[in-house]
Amino acid sequence: MPALILLAALAAGLSACDPAPEAPPTAEALAGRRPAEDRLAGLYEASCKACHANPDSGAPLAGYATAWKPRWAKGPDTLLKHTLEGFNGMPAGGQCFSCTADDYQALIRFMAGQAPAGKAN
Repeated sequence: MPALILLAALAAGLSACDPAPEAPPTAEALAGRRPAEDRLAGLYEASCKACHANPDSGAPLAGYATAWKPRWAKGPDTLLKHTLEGFNGMPAGGQCFSCTADDYQALIRFMAGQAPAGKAN
C-alpha cells in the first residue's frame, strides 16, 4: 500500500509540472497574422483567413500550435492531401483556385507555425 501512495504522489507531482495549455490567439493577433511573402499573403487573405482566423469556424487557427500539433504529426503529405481533397468541413482546395502545390505547402507550413524563419508575421 505505501508503494501505491508513493506512485500516486509522484504522478500528482509530475502532472503539476505540465505547462499550462497554450491560449488560442486573440482576434487582434489573428487579424495581423499573414505570410511575409506578398503572393502567399494574398492567397491566405483570399482563401484561408476566412476560416483559419475565425475561432467560430472550427478550423485550426493560424499559428495556434496546440491545434496544429496533432495535425502536423500526421505529416505534411497528409495535410496537403486533406487540403487538396477536402477534409471534415474544409472544401477541396480550400477554395483557392489559383494555388499551386507549392503554395498549399507553404500556406500549410505558415498556418501550422512551421514556416521557415522570416516567412511568417
